Amino acid sequence: MLNRLFSEGFRVFFLAAGLYGVFTGLIWVLYLGGATAGPASSQAPVLWHAHEMIFGYATAAIGGFFLTAVPNWTGAPGARQGFIALAAGLWLAGRLAVWYAGLLPPVLVAALDLSFIPVLALKILTQLLKRPKPQNVMFLLFLSYIWAANLLVHLEWTGATSDTALAGLRGGLIAVTALISVLGGRVTPAFTRNAMKRAGVPEARWPHSAKPVERAALILALLLPILVMTGLPAQAIAPAAILFGLLQIARLARWGGAWCLNKPILLALHLGLAMLALGMLLWGLSGLGIGNELAGLHILGIGCVGGMTLAVMSRAALGHSGRPLVASAPMALGYGLMAAAALLRWAGTEIDSLYLPAMLATGGLWTAAFTLYLMAMWPALTGPRVTTAE
Repeated sequence: MLNRLFSEGFRVFFLAAGLYGVFTGLIWVLYLGGATAGPASSQAPVLWHAHEMIFGYATAAIGGFFLTAVPNWTGAPGARQGFIALAAGLWLAGRLAVWYAGLLPPVLVAALDLSFIPVLALKILTQLLKRPKPQNVMFLLFLSYIWAANLLVHLEWTGATSDTALAGLRGGLIAVTALISVLGGRVTPAFTRNAMKRAGVPEARWPHSAKPVERAALILALLLPILVMTGLPAQAIAPAAILFGLLQIARLARWGGAWCLNKPILLALHLGLAMLALGMLLWGLSGLGIGNELAGLHILGIGCVGGMTLAVMSRAALGHSGRPLVASAPMALGYGLMAAAALLRWAGTEIDSLYLPAMLATGGLWTAAFTLYLMAMWPALTGPRVTTAE
């Protein structure tokens, strides 16, 4: 099974993402409940929690996606087993270094944690050069944003700066959601259109996109992470975030989401982008003094990043292992639990009396969603490829 696990990028990284999703959720719930002191880190547990959701969990999902998708885009050979094992080892080394940061030199922690993205990006670059389309090469810029945001965190943690960690954490989250906006804008209408065609839906009802809306959304996706990482005040970023959220709503309105209500594997994609829209609106409004910033950030982190990665990983695992593109009942439930976790965390932020119960329940729902994902996707991630029924 070990050879198979490293045979394709989606297998080891999507499995690692699921396992790490369960681990981080359990640790957070146990810490909040007073059952554990948290990681052996020199930083507060809340900083470990925020850092690992972005630069631990999300980067595993991103790595698995690009190692699988880019060869399909370009016709380049997929990464070999040795490279996949090396990349997975670097990702794991970063997770262990951050966990044991209180026992290790800060510079070593930074070096280990910052090593994965450049190695991944270099491999993607070599594959993209086979067919270097600008719309694909652009994704290297988003990887650069994520790496730079992590660097800002480590610069403060090593003592090189005094006030860059929060900008790095916010910048990393916004960079990941901006990446989701671009990728989601490709796959969501395309997959929905394909399903409608197979179902015989008239072409007039197929998803379609408005070029001015798509262009504006792309510009803001490229711009927002930079605005956050340069430390601009929240009031200056707020209008761009609100506009970005409104553009996501305009996009979704054209993509036939209502038709997907009884098709969980498609609906999850639409729901993840709806959470992106809601999160951006809440985050932007908080910059104008309306609402709580944590509400928007957690809708983005849980609902958008958690929800969209679950949707994409499950679909890709099924498709690339030759299985039908149909979400099982446990997987569909996992999609719903992730969305419920995001909304519950929002409620806990807005209602003081619900804060701790909502935090605990959110962690429980997050953990349950990834447990269901692992149960449903285990055969696709670890088993042999089967003949597709689609």
